[in-house]
Amino acid sequence: MGTTILSFSDRIVIETLRHEKRSLRYIADYLGFSKTTIFNEIHRLKGEYHATSAQADHETKLSYRGRKCSLTANLKRLIEDKIKIQKWSIEQVAHVVRIAYKTIYNWVDQGLLDIRMTDLPDHGIRRKRAKETRGTFSHGRSIEDRPAEASDRNIAGHFEADTVLSGKRKGQAVATFVERKSRLTIVKRLGGRDSTSMTKAILELANQLGTNLKTLTVDHGKEFANYQSIEKNTGVPLYFAHAYSPHERGSNENRNRVLRRFIPKGQPIEEISDDELIQINWYLNSRPLKCLNWRTPIEIFLLNLRH
Repeated sequence: MGTTILSFSDRIVIETLRHEKRSLRYIADYLGFSKTTIFNEIHRLKGEYHATSAQADHETKLSYRGRKCSLTANLKRLIEDKIKIQKWSIEQVAHVVRIAYKTIYNWVDQGLLDIRMTDLPDHGIRRKRAKETRGTFSHGRSIEDRPAEASDRNIAGHFEADTVLSGKRKGQAVATFVERKSRLTIVKRLGGRDSTSMTKAILELANQLGTNLKTLTVDHGKEFANYQSIEKNTGVPLYFAHAYSPHERGSNENRNRVLRRFIPKGQPIEEISDDELIQINWYLNSRPLKCLNWRTPIEIFLLNLRH
């Protein structure tokens, strides 16, 4: 009598011996269970005992065991809003609502949340980078000459910059500027994809940030070809990452992937209003990040300004 759990085979034996008019004691001794276990099993359901019906009842009751689902209507709405509207990751939501992120994944898999894989960052996977199609140039100051304080993220004010394009060959684009320490992300509309538009955006950024803009790290895209004019007019040095080395601007690449959840590839930038662009900036900077010990970029950036 090492267990009190009856198998389907045991239930078939019980049904067979019941038809043979065997006693409760006989059935219990035959199967090696107590009389109480056999008695409770026979009276599991009303009427004549059937092994198939008894097994189905056992499995149904077994499914009710364990921890009850803690997903309330309000929690469901909060999770769906954060992921579908504000484009948070599941891990970010899990930290804020103080539950295991695997629990949210389970709710998604079980269909308890109105969330699809396409609502998640990178649609739940990491995709191969598209081949670079923009024009490039090979001049400028190398990232190897960038000051150590910019590389180790201990000092605020060092930014990375890039361009995010729509699916069209011509038209507007957006410039993204990411502060390396706080991960603060500033998204600006560009009138075109040329160096003139980017130069205008950088000069505007420098005017807004003043001494809080210390350096810019960029790639060799043709939009940064006016780097000498930028440095002359702002006093801010530009450092160029090595070709085919997006990891050297990792913060920028990461924020661009998040931005793509708001501006999917193929969507014309012209369709996005100025108010929507302001809202996107807010969403990007008001979400807690694990790399910031679950504080927000705007919180860390403002804290650095005060100090």
